[in-house]
Amino acid sequence: MSIGVALIVLTAALFHAVWNALVKGAEDRVIMLGLIALGHIPAGLVLVAVSPLPDPLVWPWMIASVVVHWGYFWLLNVAYRLGDLSLIYPVARGLAPVLVALVAQLWLGEVLPPAAWAGVILVSAGIMILARDAFTGALPFAGLVAALAVGASVGSYSLIDGVGVRLSGNAAAYIGWLFSAKILIVLYIFPTRMDRVRSIPAKQLLIGFAGGLVSGAAYALVLYAKTLAPLGLVSALRETSVIFAALIGVLWFREGPRGRRILASIIVSAGIVVIGANA
Repeated sequence: MSIGVALIVLTAALFHAVWNALVKGAEDRVIMLGLIALGHIPAGLVLVAVSPLPDPLVWPWMIASVVVHWGYFWLLNVAYRLGDLSLIYPVARGLAPVLVALVAQLWLGEVLPPAAWAGVILVSAGIMILARDAFTGALPFAGLVAALAVGASVGSYSLIDGVGVRLSGNAAAYIGWLFSAKILIVLYIFPTRMDRVRSIPAKQLLIGFAGGLVSGAAYALVLYAKTLAPLGLVSALRETSVIFAALIGVLWFREGPRGRRILASIIVSAGIVVIGANA
C-alpha cells in the first residue's frame, strides 16, 4: 500500500468520524439515518450521468451490497436503541478489519505478510479497547449481539463492494449506481414518517443531509482505495475512524475516559505505522 493510498483511506476515516460526530446528538436516529442515505444520492446521480453502465457481471454484487447496507442501517438503529453510541460503535467497527482481512485471504487469496497482519490486529485491538465496557456488563446482552451483527454487516458490505468495484472496471460507475440505489432506503424510511420529519428543526435536517454528503465522500474514497490495495488493509485503516471519533469526543465534547482513548489511539497509530511499513 502506497503512502498516497493510505492517506486517501485515512482521510475517509476522518470524514466518517466527522459525520458521526455531526449526528451524535440526534433525537430521532431513524430519520437521521434516512438523511444520511439521502445525502449519498446527489453525488450518485451525477456519477451515473457521466459514467458508462457497469459490466452486467457487477449487478449481482451491487444488489447484494444494497441489501446488506439496508440491513446495516436497520441493525444500527436497533443497536443504538439498546446501547450508547460510545459502546456500540467501537464493537461494530473494531470487529470488521480482522473479519475482512481473514475472509479476503481465504476467499480471494489476498495473503497478507505476517507484519501486515500484526498491523491489522493492532488496529482492531486498539479500537476494541474503547469497547471494553461493552463486554463487562455496561451493555445488555441484546445490545452486544446487535453491535456484533452490525460489525458482521460492515465486514460483509466491505467485502462485497471490494469485489464489485474491482469487477466493474470503472469505480465511478459502481459508486454512482450504489449511491443512487440508496433511494430505496430513503423510500423505506420517509413516506410513513413525515410527521416526525416535520417535527425536526430545519437546522437538524440540514446537518443530517450534510452528514450524508460527508459520509458519501468517505465511502467513495474507500471504494476507490479498494481498487488499489488489499481489502484487509483498506478496512483496517478505514476503521481508524473510531479513533478519530474518540479524539473528537475528548477534544470537542470533553468526553472521557481520556486515558483509555489516548491509549487506544497510540495502539492504533502503531498499527498504522506497521501497515505502512510492511504492506
